Amino acid sequence: MDIQYIHMISEKDYNRLRRAVGWHEIPSKQAETGLKNTAFQIVATENDTPVGMARVVSDGGYVMYIADVVVQPDYQKNGIAKTMINQIMEFINGGMDVGDQVLVCLMAAKGKESFYKLFGLEERPNDGHGAGMSTWITK
Repeated sequence: MDIQYIHMISEKDYNRLRRAVGWHEIPSKQAETGLKNTAFQIVATENDTPVGMARVVSDGGYVMYIADVVVQPDYQKNGIAKTMINQIMEFINGGMDVGDQVLVCLMAAKGKESFYKLFGLEERPNDGHGAGMSTWITK
């Protein structure tokens, strides 16, 4: 396995990876807009084919959201997600000045919470925070 890391992914490959892990497809126009407006993305490839991805969405100030952490099932358990999250954390830390604070958020897939704890993220609810919450709105 010869995994390379790049910083671009097409909408088609993005949605292919989403489907590979059982997530729903994002309409093309929305996916393209989201990818274009991503603050940072990391894409794992083998033979120029994306096999994993992760991205950061940011307000440009103090909030960063880690989104779309996906590794194609037949490539899981090979350190790809760990490498991608490490690169994301390097990106976040690299953009900070002394004294800055950044709130890093994500919505972990069920059963994956312990993986993200390796990077300092905390499960919710806890003593200081309620449960993370989300909803999909469809028109």
